[in-house]
Order: sequence, then C-alpha cells, then structure tokens
Amino acid sequence: MKTLILLLCLSVSLSMAQAQTAPPRLLVRADDMGYSHAGNEAILKTYKEGIATSVEVIVPSPWFPEAVAMLTEHLEVDVGIHLCLSSEWDNVKWRPLTECPSLRDADGYFFPMIFPNKNYPGRAIAENKWKLEEIEKEFRAQIELALKKIPRISHVTHHMGCSELNSEVSSMAQRLASEYKLALGPGSLGVKRVSYQGPKGTSEEKISSFIKMLEGLEAGKTYLFVDHPGLDVPEVRAIHHIGYENVAVDRQGVTDTFTSPQVREAIKARGIQLIGYRDLKR
Repeated sequence: MKTLILLLCLSVSLSMAQAQTAPPRLLVRADDMGYSHAGNEAILKTYKEGIATSVEVIVPSPWFPEAVAMLTEHLEVDVGIHLCLSSEWDNVKWRPLTECPSLRDADGYFFPMIFPNKNYPGRAIAENKWKLEEIEKEFRAQIELALKKIPRISHVTHHMGCSELNSEVSSMAQRLASEYKLALGPGSLGVKRVSYQGPKGTSEEKISSFIKMLEGLEAGKTYLFVDHPGLDVPEVRAIHHIGYENVAVDRQGVTDTFTSPQVREAIKARGIQLIGYRDLKR
C-alpha cells in the first residue's frame, strides 16, 4: 500500500512539473464570418497571415455562401458553427432558416438582440415568447446546413450568447453538440477566456493591450481569445447598431492586431503555442 501511495504521489508531482514547464496555449477565435464581404476577407486574412486559429461561421448570414466558397479553398482552416438567433445590425438583416414564428420579429427577421437592451426596447428574443422546440429546430437546421457545406466543422459556438437564454436552452445546445459529434465551448476543458489588458479604441491600443495580455499567460494553461475581424471600408462603415457605431474602425483594429508582426514576435518570445479547437481534443 505504501508503495502504491508513493507511486501515486510521484505521478502527481511529475504531472505538476510537466504542467509548469509546458508552454501556455492560446486559441485565437475570429467570429462572425458571413456578416459582410469585407468581414469574410478580413477573417480569412487573420487566419492565413495572422494568428487566428479558429473561424466561426454564421450560417443564416447574408454572406454565408461566399464564406463557404472561401473555406472550401482553404481546407486547413479550423471552422466552427456560430449558432445564431439574432440579427443585430440596423442596415443588414438575416432570418431563421426554418419556419419558427416565435424567433422572428414583425418583419420576419431574427430579433436584434438576445437579452434586453435599452436601445431596442422589447426587441430582444428574451423579451418575447420564444419556444424551446423552435430554437432546437433552428439550431438543427443551422448545424445540418453547415455540415453539408463545410463537412470538416469541428465545433459549435454561440453568437451573442444565444445558448444562455436559460438552462433548458443551454442543455439542449450541449445535447445537439454531442449528437452531431461537435465540440462545444472549451470551458469544460479548463480553458480560460482572456481579453485585452488595457485600452482598445485604436489599432495601436489594441496591439499594445493584446501584448500585455500575452505577458500574463501562465505556463501549462490554455486560454481563449475572441474578437471580430473586419476592414475599415464603406461596406463595414454602413454596418452598426445603436451603442456600437464605430464597427469599421473597431474591427479593422482587430485585423491589425491579429496580423501584427509585434504580436507575432511577442508570442514567439514567450513560447506561446497557438492552437485550434481540434487541438483541444488531444
């Protein structure tokens, strides 16, 4: 018995030592592919030329067909389905794939918001009489179309926290991910979400605050960073909603950060390992 206990203690000590010497691992997620043509270009750029390691596609979005075509040309990209129940922008909208009246506003689009927002009173799905069976129907349709068009999809994520409407929706989303053999949210795998450490109004500020975040990553731990690449072009300048009007400048800053030589050098200097969702299964 004493020998067994000694062996167990040695095993635990060895595992702890290995964790302390292993490099930090960082998953960099580029969200919302499909929201615009420029967004598609920027997101793919951050994967090909930058540090993005996972790309999330909104299936009912207007530029989803182009996203599919782009991703078909780049089979190495780790892709996730960004399940969606909202259409937040004022000048461009999208609708459910299914006949689900409880998920639509008076014009037939998804509601702008998931949770109550003072700028859009009464126009959040949480404030309306949504039906669980219709959310499941819509989620299934989005998953199945995504897998039909992009069979290599590895995981599921949720746009604007739509799976957090309540515990029933959360449980159902987990069940669907399991049914379709897709990873769901890295939180259960001990992955910690991180964000900019400092101001992020300009590209320069984002780059500096991202590097500061990198400096705080600990050996042996795995982290997730999420943001939304875009380009400061007329198309994206026309995309906004109340409370988030500087979309083009903000998202250009994300693209600049994800493709920054300074950021790459900081990652290399700290020995940080960039990983995708597929690597979390290992």
